[in-house]
Amino acid sequence: MTTTRRRCAAAALAAAFVLAGCSGGDDGEGAEADGGSGSFPSQPINLIVPYAAGGSADSTARQLAAVAQDTCGAPIIIRNATGGSGAVGFQATLSSPADGYTVGSASIELTMLDHMGISEIHPDDYEGILQYSEQPIVFGVPADSPYQSLQDVIDSDDRVTVATSGTGGIYHLGYESMALAAGIDDRTVNVPFDGAASALQAALGDQTAMVSVGAAEMRPHIESGAIRPLAIAGDPVDYLPEDVPTLHELGIDSETTAILGLYAPAGVPQDRIELLNECFNEARESDQFSDYMETTGLNQRYRDAQEFDQFMGEEYDRFGELIDEIGMGVH
Repeated sequence: MTTTRRRCAAAALAAAFVLAGCSGGDDGEGAEADGGSGSFPSQPINLIVPYAAGGSADSTARQLAAVAQDTCGAPIIIRNATGGSGAVGFQATLSSPADGYTVGSASIELTMLDHMGISEIHPDDYEGILQYSEQPIVFGVPADSPYQSLQDVIDSDDRVTVATSGTGGIYHLGYESMALAAGIDDRTVNVPFDGAASALQAALGDQTAMVSVGAAEMRPHIESGAIRPLAIAGDPVDYLPEDVPTLHELGIDSETTAILGLYAPAGVPQDRIELLNECFNEARESDQFSDYMETTGLNQRYRDAQEFDQFMGEEYDRFGELIDEIGMGVH
């Protein structure tokens, strides 16, 4: 968004506040008050994060919103709505008026919950705005583990316990996908914990043999030497040792990544989706946001609104098959 456009949007926002007696009004009234997309946004944008404060979904949304308040020309209000593996927050977004004033933080779990009977959310219920991050999953073991490689795990006859951030989450399904492709699903056991940090501590405390979490979350423990990374389920990242193989390099046909993006309820006018994509992507490209992502080890990955919709639809179908195969499906 150009500086002139931002100034126009900011002026429209200020005028809207004056007319409303310094009140944002409700979402339905705001949509009518816009008088068309030319004055959008003329009131604050709500960004609903479906996970608790402190995690990567929350922290990146806050960093992105801090810049996007300028690029979108409107205040952005973050609200955490947690519970149900993200379902509470996802549904809060989808139950909002389709006017562009409420957007949600999207994680890949948005494509999974329907298959497990946790919610009835379907890709047709939402419009993608953009994807801004993609994080590969890493499988690791404590430094004193007898397993020197993932092949050691595959070749052993051991029953292998795997710490994850929760049953049905991406880090659980990522390891299940790997185990199925490697032929070891009959002797691996998911041990769910409340978040990636707890899963990592469990592995470090020898409560489990292995841990499956995102690369960025495992990074400090890899750099300290406390955890040995065995393989990565996605593209290599520069802070992992060069000898850590991808699953594809090991001949294992599995690739699962955690993603972050933004979406809106289905029915938001397309010109507003395009404007939101433009202004949030400008924030994503800023030095402030890019520096934060690099510092935390989170990879940026951009998909525009159409590409993000297509990707999420494909992932919905793929995870449906995987969830059925591991016996967690309800359809």
